[in-house]
Amino acid sequence: MTPPLVFDGVALHPDGAGGLDLVVPHHQAVSVVGEAESGIDRLGAFALALDRPTRGVVRVYGEDVGSLPRRHALAFRRRVGYLPPGDGLLQNLSLRDNVALPLRFGSDLRDRDIEGRLQVMLAAVRLGRVADLRPSQVTDEQRRRAALARALAFDPELVILEQPFDGLSNRVAAELLELARGGETAEGSRRAVLITGQEVPDLLLSRIEQRYRVVHDQLRPET
Repeated sequence: MTPPLVFDGVALHPDGAGGLDLVVPHHQAVSVVGEAESGIDRLGAFALALDRPTRGVVRVYGEDVGSLPRRHALAFRRRVGYLPPGDGLLQNLSLRDNVALPLRFGSDLRDRDIEGRLQVMLAAVRLGRVADLRPSQVTDEQRRRAALARALAFDPELVILEQPFDGLSNRVAAELLELARGGETAEGSRRAVLITGQEVPDLLLSRIEQRYRVVHDQLRPET
């Protein structure tokens, strides 16, 4: 079975000497941590074809996303749930409308079906009581919950989380990781998850099947 995400000899820096090899398989969460200057912040951009590595290939569901025409790259992005650093919410929209954005503009769903999906997502991230407020009116935690709900709007098989746990309590971080995993199957998590950041809370390590650290453009397994 083709893995959801593969980095093959990918240079994290334009002048980097190394090449990063990483496979994010089905039914597993994978974390890649490193210092701010390590280049790990580029992994999500490469996977979403927002940027192209100077060397190496990134494959999403078996496709070299860096070589896709822009229209096809946009279609591929809808198959990947993405949580950017912070939250990336639009400040002039309510949390509800932020979560609804991909459904309204990236799907053919009827308004009734969109509303049904929204209710499910808002309940899952426990935002029902504040859904009609704007990002500036709620807490950092609530904004992160809304951003995760938006990332999961299409129920993707692959989710990329960048610095997802910064500033959150261990309890909330654990809850959001479980939402990203999407529940459990006989094989493991229902979704494949890639987590990037400078560190992952110790409490979550047992729920991440593969853990790596970037050192000099190379991956080192962490135990």
